[in-house]
Amino acid sequence: MTSREGSLEAPRRHALDWTSEDFYDEPKLFAELERVYDICHGCRRCVNLCTAFPKLFDLIDEGPTGELDGVDKARYWEVVDRCYLCDVCYMTKCPYVPPHPWNVDFPHLQLRAKAVKFRKGAANLRDRILSNTDRLGKLATIPVVVQFVNRANKSPAARAVLDKVLGIHKDRVLPEYASERFRSEAEADSSFPVIDGSRTPGKIALFATCYINYNEPTIGHDLLAVLAHNSVPVVVTPKEACCGMPKLELGDLEAVARAKAINIPVLAKLAAEGYALMSAVPSCTLMFKQELPLMFPDDHDVAAVAKAMFDPFEYLALRHKDGLLKTDFRNALGRVSYHVPCHLRVQNMGQKTRELLQIVPGTTLTTIERCSGHDGTWGVKSEYFEQSMKIGRPVFRQMLEAEPDYISSDCAIAARQIEQGMGNASSTKRHPISLLRIAYGI
Repeated sequence: MTSREGSLEAPRRHALDWTSEDFYDEPKLFAELERVYDICHGCRRCVNLCTAFPKLFDLIDEGPTGELDGVDKARYWEVVDRCYLCDVCYMTKCPYVPPHPWNVDFPHLQLRAKAVKFRKGAANLRDRILSNTDRLGKLATIPVVVQFVNRANKSPAARAVLDKVLGIHKDRVLPEYASERFRSEAEADSSFPVIDGSRTPGKIALFATCYINYNEPTIGHDLLAVLAHNSVPVVVTPKEACCGMPKLELGDLEAVARAKAINIPVLAKLAAEGYALMSAVPSCTLMFKQELPLMFPDDHDVAAVAKAMFDPFEYLALRHKDGLLKTDFRNALGRVSYHVPCHLRVQNMGQKTRELLQIVPGTTLTTIERCSGHDGTWGVKSEYFEQSMKIGRPVFRQMLEAEPDYISSDCAIAARQIEQGMGNASSTKRHPISLLRIAYGI
């Protein structure tokens, strides 16, 4: 029996009614925040997940009554601002998610609050810039500009100005921008035979993502090499915009809808042509698998894209079960400290990356399943940088204890956070796909 009134049903989420005016009605929002926050206060299982729950419980405990009724409702925003929509509380901790009659969906309630806040015009310039990853990447990777941007991001003087003027913390290590974008280098390659499996289509359409396009194109090229080694033909989607996750985290749901209008028709056409869709960034994959279907529950193209979308290791693990994955590994990986990012954990597909890396001979894997604390743009912001590093400390420590040759995470931004938190450790940071390419020796 479970806490969901004896139900053995899996958790299920309700669609987001984000186009209705009730969704943005502030008194109704605050009534729901009060209801859910009071349930959270009586439970407190999620206190160790992030800083949103400790902030809520501190507000209650330090209030005059020791209950939620002693908290000024204006301070609810302090809880909302600390939620970065990792979804871990919903997927792994909360006993009151639907179908429980209490119907608690903490992350999507905070999303609603962020949407109300955004509609009120409360988003500042810093947040609007950071959430515009596609436009920012296009500007930052212009020839000559890219060298200037990368130098500025490493300059203490320039970073002090960024901290003071925009609120981007001076000590946050920022990813470099690539001088050559992934999409401009990657070419469709149909020279490999299509080998169909019982679980996966035998050809891939790759959604490149902003991060791989503009910051770490090497991950994309390594993924292409691994798929080519396994005789899986790949095309890069002919057109794409940002998946919309940064705008979702800001509460700018209209911008999410605009990105969806660009991406979904292209991806749905590819899915209809028999392609498996793939993204190498867990947040982007989650956006297509979960968030867009909940925002657009009656859109058949959105549903088709969600069904066809794969994480790289999810796809490769299924190919392995079909007996189609090559295991001709030439190189041992030694000791690997592997971090499972939140937006991969909540996709409910198991630890496919760990499963595949473990079959590489001469590899010892230490797996850490805990939030790194970076969480999209949240850990970049001056007011949250210290909290971000505090959340990540247990991960940094556990990664170090294994004395790894490599540190790795499916989320490249989480890996950068971990690398920064580990300080001067001699370990080499590599994406899991890059590790697989190293193991193949290709």
